[in-house]
Amino acid sequence: MVVSWFAGLFYLPRIFVNLAMETNDAAYDRLLLMAGKLYRFVTPIMWLTLATGTWLWLAYFPLSMNWMWAKLILVTGLVAYHLVCRKLLRAFEARQNARSHRWFRWFNEIPVIVLLVVVLLVVVKPF
Repeated sequence: MVVSWFAGLFYLPRIFVNLAMETNDAAYDRLLLMAGKLYRFVTPIMWLTLATGTWLWLAYFPLSMNWMWAKLILVTGLVAYHLVCRKLLRAFEARQNARSHRWFRWFNEIPVIVLLVVVLLVVVKPF
């Protein structure tokens, strides 16, 4: 589930990059349809990921593990990122996007960085 959620978080902003550059109405509508379907598909996967992650945390990890708290803060940030994607998608649907494709290219890198930090936290357990 985590892999599927991340796949959506990697691909949805990439569609936003293309939407921000698109001038053809038919292509814009097709990209918008793809983005909407992807968001609707990935959102339940996010909730399943959070539910199973919470279950695993409560079942196997003590609350005193500081690296886990750092990881949970990053996961909370990913949920916020997911919700910002919904807001951006709504702006594209209303044809009111005010951001450039360059902004979306940078925005697209956020989940990559978070994933790298989370993996490092889990593997190294620095604190």
